[in-house]
This record gives sequence, C-alpha cells and structure tokens, in this order.
Amino acid sequence: MRVGILVFPGSNCDRDCFHVVDRVLGAQPEFIWHKERHLPDLDLLIVPGGFSYGDYLRPGAIARFSPIMTAVGLFSARGGLVLGICNGFQILAEAGLLPGVLMRNRDLKFICKEVHLRVENSDLPFTRAFRPGEVIRLPIAHAEGNYYASPEALGQITRNRQIAFRYCSPSGEAADAYCPNGSIEGIAGVCNSSGNVLGMMPHPERYSEAVLGGDQGLLVFRSLLMSASDREAVHGKP
Repeated sequence: MRVGILVFPGSNCDRDCFHVVDRVLGAQPEFIWHKERHLPDLDLLIVPGGFSYGDYLRPGAIARFSPIMTAVGLFSARGGLVLGICNGFQILAEAGLLPGVLMRNRDLKFICKEVHLRVENSDLPFTRAFRPGEVIRLPIAHAEGNYYASPEALGQITRNRQIAFRYCSPSGEAADAYCPNGSIEGIAGVCNSSGNVLGMMPHPERYSEAVLGGDQGLLVFRSLLMSASDREAVHGKP
C-alpha cells in the first residue's frame, strides 16, 4: 500500500505521518516535494500539518499554488483518497478541494490542547473503523482553525452528510462551549461532496500510539488503508 505524503516549506508533521504509516501500520510511505508536477503511483495521499510558506497571507494561500497541487486536484477528481490534517485542511480548502474556509480562532490565540470529537458520519472512507456517534480524544495545535461556510454551503454539506467530526464534550454533547476555536456548528472535519477528500483540524497522527497519550487517531489511518484496499480491488488505482 503506497501512501504519498506532501512536503511544503514549513511542513512539520510530515515525519509524524511517515512514522505512523511506516512503523505503526506497516504500509509504504513516500515523501513528495511540493515542486513536483506529478504524483507517483499511489493508493492514497496525505497533506500534513505545519506552517507551509510560514502561513504568509493566510494558511494555505501560497501552498495552493505549488506545482504539485494540480496533480492533487487530478488525483482527487479520479476518486483518489486525500487526507488533509490541520495546515493540510487549510491548503485543501484554499485549493477549492473542500468547501468552506478556515479563519483565525475566535479568541485570536494559538490553541494547543486535547479536544473531544464526535464521529458524525462513520460511513466515510476515513471513519469506517469508528462507531456511529463515537466520542474520541485528539490533540489540536492551530491559530486558524475556525471553520466557516456560508448558510447555503452549510446546508448542502449537512444534507450530504459531509461533516465527519464535531467538537464535543467528553460525553458527546456538541455545543459551542466545547468548540475551542469558534467553528460554525462545531465542525472539526469535513469532506468533499464525493466523500474522497477529508480535511480535519485535530491531529490523528499525534495520537496513533498509546505511548503518546492516546491511539484513537490510528483508526483514521486504518480506515483509509481499508478503503484504499477495497477501492483498488474494485476499480484499480486512481
């Protein structure tokens, strides 16, 4: 199973993702530099967190113009599985591969803490290893994680069940008091209309081994590998 991991100037979670894919899951990760114009033969792609181009202008605004992003768009259009984590979410949103935008946190401060998430849709390629409504714990580390979509776009993604995760209480209550950054309706992760591209602000790679404090994030990667394997068996590689 070949997993591509994009690397931009300023990426700092690429090696974390590489470790999880390689050492924890036993798959075959491969770094892809942002100046490449073509993707190798991949089963799935990860756009990791960090501060691409120093977050100048706004997070992801410059990275979306990197040469590799044209190939990412073609890969996703063919049904390829793409996971964007934190800055990766911001890049995919800036590139128009995900609905909505990521704005400054409502308190205008960088937030680094553990949060609880409720799995809103366990039928996605990224969430199939979770139970419907399951509450999980993952870390966040961002200053621009405040997700916003227009009322029309929000209505569409809600009807299409594109919301993957919401911030919630430890018991699963989704309310504004448990949303750390002001995201509309507490949205922490959302996918595209086809369900093959997901962006999420929390970091599953940082909680993929119990020794790090939690391993529930590993289920995101296991879900991806299972989904990629199933898709290849039916359709071949994208």
